[in-house]
Amino acid sequence: MTDDTSAGIRETRRDWITEHREMYLQSGGAQGHIMDITAVGGHPFTTHCLIKYTGRKSGKIFITPLIYGDIGGEVVIVASKGGADHHPAWYLNIADSQEVEFQIGTQAFLATWREPAGDEYRKIWDFMVDVFPAYASYQASTSRKIPLVMMKAAAPIAVFKESDATGTRQF
Repeated sequence: MTDDTSAGIRETRRDWITEHREMYLQSGGAQGHIMDITAVGGHPFTTHCLIKYTGRKSGKIFITPLIYGDIGGEVVIVASKGGADHHPAWYLNIADSQEVEFQIGTQAFLATWREPAGDEYRKIWDFMVDVFPAYASYQASTSRKIPLVMMKAAAPIAVFKESDATGTRQF
């Protein structure tokens, strides 16, 4: 998929993503964790988390909503960017850090993260395609290998607030 095509997808979903993020944050996680995303090829009960990270260039704090899966006590997120030919900014930002913060529902955590490889990657990729089938078409549309990020909670932290974010991520 070209970056222009990916940009078109992001533009179409921008309002929904922004509204979803705001609902999640304003409710303290009581809303926004489970969403019906059948309209975009997902399932009626798709799980979403928030990740909070610092921009590697700007130093600003960003909060981004993402679909997630849970495998063996690790939370899995997918750096798909709709199948764009380059990685999403959030992935590049956490790649520069050893830790990331995530929130699931009304619980937030400081976490370590890693990327699976080899057979583990393939197994987890297949699981995440079951969680959100569009990931398969995203991968087919780009030559880059879409990264998987496995987050492991290290310590509980306060749930995220809108005021935590000092930057606004462009999707």
